[in-house]
Amino acid sequence: MENFLIFTLNASISSMGEMAGHERRGSLMWPGRSLIVGLMGAALGIRRNGDFSRLDSLRIDVAIFDVGTAMRDFHTIQTIPTPAARKPNSRPEALKQGQGKLNSIISIRDYRTDALYGIAVRGENLPKIAQSLHTPHFTLYLGRKSCPLAAPLGAKIVQADTVEEALSQLTLPVWRNNDRAEVLIEEGGEGEIITDVPFDRKRWHFKTREVGIRAVNIAPGGQV
Repeated sequence: MENFLIFTLNASISSMGEMAGHERRGSLMWPGRSLIVGLMGAALGIRRNGDFSRLDSLRIDVAIFDVGTAMRDFHTIQTIPTPAARKPNSRPEALKQGQGKLNSIISIRDYRTDALYGIAVRGENLPKIAQSLHTPHFTLYLGRKSCPLAAPLGAKIVQADTVEEALSQLTLPVWRNNDRAEVLIEEGGEGEIITDVPFDRKRWHFKTREVGIRAVNIAPGGQV
C-alpha cells in the first residue's frame, strides 16, 4: 500500500490557467499542476519567488467530479504602444515613457462555475502539507484571487493500493456528497499534452508534459 494526500477543490467560480495571449486568459477544464503546486505552496507559506523544489517532485493526479459551466468575462484595459515605451521595468515607468499615449483594448477572462475536483498527491512531506492545508499561511483560492474556495478541502492522508481507492476516501462538500468522478487525469500517463509545469517562475514560463485521461467510477462516502 502507498500513502496518498487527498483533498477536494470546489469553488463557485474558478480559473485554471493555460497558455495565454496578451488579450485572452483561458481556462482548462481541470486544475493543472502549477495551480495545485501553487496552492500547496501558499498553504506552506512559500512566496511566489520562493523555493518550490520540495513540491516539484510530487506526483499529482486529478479526479474530475464536475467541470462546471464555462463563463466569460470582459475587461477594458489600457495599453502603452510599443514605440512609446520600449522594455519598461514596470507599468508606472511605461506610463511615464509613453507620455500619455495610451490605447484601450477589450481583454477576455475565462472561468468555470461550480466545478469540483478530487486531488491525490504522492511523495515526501505529506503530513506537513496536509496540516498546512488545514491552517494555510496564505489565503487559498482556485486559480485567481477572485476565486475563493467554497468549502473546506478535507485534506487527509490515506493508505491505498491505487489512486482510485485513495480518492474513494475523499470528503466531499455536504451539498455534493452524491457526486461521482468519471474522469481521472493521471500524471505519467499518455494521451494529452498540456503546458502547466513551472519552468521559470520569475518570467512565468511553463513547460509541457503528457498526462493520461481515463474513465473511472469514484463515489466517495464522506461529507464536510
